[in-house]
Amino acid sequence: MPTPTPAPDRRPHRFAVWAPDAVTVEVEVDGGVHPMRRDPSRDGWWETGVPADPAASRYGFRLDGGPTRPDPRSPRQPDGPDGLSRLVDHAAFPWRTPERPGHGFDGAVLYELHVGTFSPEGTFDAALARLPHLAELGVTHVELMPVCSFPGRQGWGYDGVSPWSVHEPYGGPDGLKRFVDAAHGHGLGVVLDVVHNHLGPSGNHLPAFGPYFTDRHHTPWGAAVNLDAPGSDEVRAYLIDSALAWLRDYRIDGLRLDAVHALVDTRALPFLEQLAAAVDALARRSGRPLFLVGESDLNDPRLITPREAGGTGLAGQWSDDFHHALHATLTGERQGYYADFAARPLAALAKTLTGGFFHDGSWSSFRGRSHGRPLDALRTPMHRLLGYAQTHDQIGNRALGDRLAATLTPELLAAGAALVLLSPFTPMLFMGEEWGASTPWQYFTDHQDPALAQAVREGRRREFAEHGWRPDQIPDPQAESTFAASRLDWTEPQRGHHAALLEWYRLLLRLRGLATGAAEVRFDEAARWLTVRRGALTLGVNLADGPRELPLPEGRRVAAFPAGQATGPVLAPQATVIVHGAGEADPRDR
Repeated sequence: MPTPTPAPDRRPHRFAVWAPDAVTVEVEVDGGVHPMRRDPSRDGWWETGVPADPAASRYGFRLDGGPTRPDPRSPRQPDGPDGLSRLVDHAAFPWRTPERPGHGFDGAVLYELHVGTFSPEGTFDAALARLPHLAELGVTHVELMPVCSFPGRQGWGYDGVSPWSVHEPYGGPDGLKRFVDAAHGHGLGVVLDVVHNHLGPSGNHLPAFGPYFTDRHHTPWGAAVNLDAPGSDEVRAYLIDSALAWLRDYRIDGLRLDAVHALVDTRALPFLEQLAAAVDALARRSGRPLFLVGESDLNDPRLITPREAGGTGLAGQWSDDFHHALHATLTGERQGYYADFAARPLAALAKTLTGGFFHDGSWSSFRGRSHGRPLDALRTPMHRLLGYAQTHDQIGNRALGDRLAATLTPELLAAGAALVLLSPFTPMLFMGEEWGASTPWQYFTDHQDPALAQAVREGRRREFAEHGWRPDQIPDPQAESTFAASRLDWTEPQRGHHAALLEWYRLLLRLRGLATGAAEVRFDEAARWLTVRRGALTLGVNLADGPRELPLPEGRRVAAFPAGQATGPVLAPQATVIVHGAGEADPRDR
């Protein structure tokens, strides 16, 4: 006699939704439809209690007799953004690593990765199998590009439309939890990239429920998220509660906030300040050092100034000025925004290393106006800025998605690595950078709407046609080959110059603890050399075509790339990096 299937665990569940303009609201739960009533304690909210399986019931909401739509706060979308929502019992997950304080932002080294291309399988489980590599490398946090639900299987994730749910092809909610749990087991924190400034163009059901967007302001993606018009209290709560859910339910350690300069907000209490205060409150309650990092192109230090000093209170922000100066120095590129940095690239690099921002109120030819304001190092230390040579943006938004390794020698890649990892900034690497990955990282999409897919394809070709590219030269974002080409090749780290670069990154990350305090920079623009001294370490970089004598201090040489290529103060051509330690123990012996 077959064993009977156990009955589903059904218990009363409170369903609630904000729909201020609806006349009637119903909830569909596992095929049954139930009327909802207005919540007298919260304006615009509807609620009802229905028996449901807390880990499996499918549900959605009907407004004024219309179609069943997914929950705006859906914790899971097993059939994609247009399907029914599914309940998730977060308390039932069997965490293996005990919840503990973890690693905060101060002293962090971040490693940005895209789940879909980090491994051949493109899943959380496949990615967590590579965590020992990251732990051995010496980074402290893995920064995941967005993982909330979006249409199709593959994409960058910035067109997500369900900010509370996890993309099913990656492994869904439990897959993300397994990844975080494993990362914590390896001593690694996890940072998640979240997008509050817009939602994707397809699968977005929020406008049917309420004023989540406003025509008062416009962004590159259309109508702005409603942060200051009528109804904005609930929209702010929606985004803040989503952020807290990632930190609480998934034990994420920090959030990277996409393009915060596109959050148009005229209220006296800015949304970002309100969000930062809420995250700090959760950190105090949980005993975990949670943090926020913003992406902003405003060069406004108030974003990362403590709230008690009149700032917004974010822990850090991406620093494109340092990237642009470093990129112009290493590559000689002068197009677009690199024009501001390319006239005297070493001077630009020195300014960012010592002052944080290059544009600190200075003229920007790219913008046709002055830009930014100075960073006050007393209130806003330099480690509040993230320093990097490559990111998903700076690679993927190029016509071919080509990394620095496509055009630079291993020696120049090593120079860039040393300038990032021994800088006064919080360093960030992009996946595969540590071995000079030869695979590109291209712009890829999987839009299910044929018209939208064609519009994106044509838009990208049109964008680069203005810079001299033919349409047939631009990879098709919708092609499977574009996505496949962007996957890392994990056979590379064991081969040739890739292995040498990987060992160089590991050594630099061990040396990083000896590089303390502000940077003292000397350079010669014409002779193409630069030195950076921080604490016990001095870094020398020769970018010239021939040998150069650099003003290096007395002391014991502890590292060079390529190994053994330089002696004394003379650096041979492209034997570009020496780390000079004075009286310190060799970190390789630790």
